[in-house]
Amino acid sequence: MSIPAAPHTHHRLSSAGLIITLGIIFGDIGTSPLYVMKAIVGEHNTIDRLVVLGGVSLVFWTLTIQTTLKYVLLTLRADNNGEGGIFSLYTLVRRRERWLLFPAIIGGAAMLSDGMITPPISVSSAIEGLAIKYPGIPTMTITILIISALFFVQRFGTAAVGKSFGPIMLLWFTMLAVLGISQLVHVPGVLQALSPHYGIQLLVSSPKAFVVLGAVFLCTTGAEALYADLGHCGRQNIQVSWIFVKTCLVLNYLGQAAWLLRYEGQLMPENPFYGIMPHWFLWPGIFLATLAAIIASQALISGSFTLASEAIRLGMLPKLTVKFPSNLKGQLYIPAVNSFLWLGCIGVVLLFKHSNEMEAAYGLAIILAMLCTTILLANWLIIRRLNSSLIWAFLLFYVFMEGLFLVANSFKFHEGGYVTVFMAAMLFGLMLLWITAKRIRKRYAEEVKIKDYLDQFILLSNDTDIPKYATNLVFMSSAKSPKKVEDSIVYSILQTQPKRADVYWFVHIETTDEPFTMEYEVNTIAPDDVYKVNFFLGFRVQQRMNVFMKKVVEELVENGELSVYSRYHSMSSKYPTGDFRFVLVQEFLSNENELPWFEQLIMSTYLTVKGWVASPKNWFGLDSDSVDIEEAPLVLQPAKEVRLRRLQR
Repeated sequence: MSIPAAPHTHHRLSSAGLIITLGIIFGDIGTSPLYVMKAIVGEHNTIDRLVVLGGVSLVFWTLTIQTTLKYVLLTLRADNNGEGGIFSLYTLVRRRERWLLFPAIIGGAAMLSDGMITPPISVSSAIEGLAIKYPGIPTMTITILIISALFFVQRFGTAAVGKSFGPIMLLWFTMLAVLGISQLVHVPGVLQALSPHYGIQLLVSSPKAFVVLGAVFLCTTGAEALYADLGHCGRQNIQVSWIFVKTCLVLNYLGQAAWLLRYEGQLMPENPFYGIMPHWFLWPGIFLATLAAIIASQALISGSFTLASEAIRLGMLPKLTVKFPSNLKGQLYIPAVNSFLWLGCIGVVLLFKHSNEMEAAYGLAIILAMLCTTILLANWLIIRRLNSSLIWAFLLFYVFMEGLFLVANSFKFHEGGYVTVFMAAMLFGLMLLWITAKRIRKRYAEEVKIKDYLDQFILLSNDTDIPKYATNLVFMSSAKSPKKVEDSIVYSILQTQPKRADVYWFVHIETTDEPFTMEYEVNTIAPDDVYKVNFFLGFRVQQRMNVFMKKVVEELVENGELSVYSRYHSMSSKYPTGDFRFVLVQEFLSNENELPWFEQLIMSTYLTVKGWVASPKNWFGLDSDSVDIEEAPLVLQPAKEVRLRRLQR
């Protein structure tokens, strides 16, 4: 049987779709001109002609080879029912090789850590333009206030302001192109930098080659986020709008290069992004840059929520509370992730203070995510039965290219790259802990057959000396088998406090590879008494078990498979299915276990962290007044031999 699926359409090419795409997809990569050319030249370095021309040449070819070819033309085709991102890609290939889990969680952790550096560097780069007019203005304080306000409004949703993102970004990209052209007309010779000759010459002959390459990489950091947001706009809209976006970006980079060449042999007087603006346009330019930076930050924050939500449903992270603050498609809010990112962003601003210092921290984590995507994508191409020679050519070329970027960015590790790498490593460790603990739990898990206790359940249900606990008593179970449950559930019903109910429901949720699956199957253990329900829900479906279970019971009653009327004496027509009571059994590690020390450490840490952060009540979409939470001892490997001797006196 199927529950009505969540609305999901594949976005077709349209003018409205193209405008929306500009606002949602290209915020991160679209704000790169704020800092890329400044990073290539270096704030305290003399402007060198080869560095400028070679740098802008490498930017153009990086946008062409990395962003256009790999992501826009190829990776966007690896969609999972219209959804993109590294976890969607992983679900497409995970059955091929078990080890593919590692690039998935490394890439996912790197993407989440990237969410802590993009807002600070984008917003501070925009706000620092104010220092041109007002030297000494507290740009760091203003940056912190803007970022804090941005994270604060997440709980209310951004549907209202989100409608204006597209037109604002259209204006932004148009401004980039016009400003670039205004400089190009004075130095048209800079167009020769589009030849790869200058980029290759810089890499071969300059001692600053790797430093410049690390800065060049910043122009494409938004490509991974572009793929992650595929489900919001659709592949065609992204591919067509990218033509406009790339043209505007390249024109602006060329314009900045033309402006820099006017100061050849001198120290860079100011950020070339603001240098190419007419003085009278500085205020509108700063204002628009700030709006674009906020939109870019919002896209990263929303993408982080989506990424974390997918990781939770795939069993890679704790069951954090997920909220849906508006009716906007795909918009969700995870308070714990919001707080984590906010603290990380504020920490980055306080640690580095200025955007030029943040550039050192930017790029190292995201290139790891891109390498992981390359590995997963190569496996997807194998599944699609592409010619093996082409797959190897793709894999070797991009591993080599991204390997060069990784080496170049690794030079920035001690300057600030350690921040995002540390956060990515921490998230990777949490994901690995969660996955390992679940495997240990599954290996030792003791599941029992429901039929072995069926007589006791029915006797308890009919024992009027025991107060009725609920009409429908629902237990959430991790047992996949339609005929089994964990022994802790049986322990809860029969021993801790006998729970008399008219109908006992054991519910298991299985997360599917498809994002929006909403199906269930019912196994009748004893008609009108005991049922096991298995739900098959996509990894992007909000789990609303109150609603889902009532829907299931209503359908069973309508089909004549269940009768609850005779045993619910206070029934009214408003509540034909009776009342529901959900019991969530939270486990703690029993002292009876004799696990190997490493597994004991893993399980202890897992259960401790789970107790801190997990909120299964909210995760399953349950109302507070219909939920009971119980603790039960988790015995995975009981002591086999107890050396206890009785004394005879």
